[in-house]
Amino acid sequence: MMSPQRETGAKHVKDEEAGHWDRVYATREASELSWWQPHLACSLRLIEGIGLPLTASIIDVGGGNSTLVDDLLARGYERVTVLDISATALEQAKRRLGEKAAKVEWIVGDIVSVSLPQRAFDLWHDRAAFHFLVSQESRRRYLENLRRALKPSGHLILATFAETGPTMCSGLPTMRYSADELARVIGAEFKLIESLREEHRTPAGAKQDFICTHFTLHR
Repeated sequence: MMSPQRETGAKHVKDEEAGHWDRVYATREASELSWWQPHLACSLRLIEGIGLPLTASIIDVGGGNSTLVDDLLARGYERVTVLDISATALEQAKRRLGEKAAKVEWIVGDIVSVSLPQRAFDLWHDRAAFHFLVSQESRRRYLENLRRALKPSGHLILATFAETGPTMCSGLPTMRYSADELARVIGAEFKLIESLREEHRTPAGAKQDFICTHFTLHR
């Protein structure tokens, strides 16, 4: 069991991380954020290629105020969950969606520590949360949550900075991956189905290289 001192320290770090992202979202318009896209074209292409039924359970991890939820609802998906460490980001997304926000389950939480239901999701989507996990321990806890919450034969769509991507984003260090490296880190239970490279242009005009991957879970 974690000692009271370690529990206090972990909570302090978590609060600092949440505060950092709340400030990022509160002080800049969504369209000014470096990762902003009006539509997540790479993710949507991979999702549509799977051919999930509209009743499939989908979670967008680190979704923030991304428009992926808008596009999923527009396509008729009925069971969408958005999780983010920033309550500010999720409130912005809710306001944008208006009445449609009631169709979505919203979770404020840190993906390395939040408690998710077991075998609950057909699809786990993450565009750029994973590459902020720079410690081996945080990645281990993320992957434990992933394996617990994803259904057998479920799908993982994971996008991170590619090997030529930036090493910092929003004032924080990041990891960079190739598709093969992601496959190694995620583990042998996951089979790599497809990978795409994406050259993202930030609102300021900078180039960011992403790798977008589709895995399936076999256990």
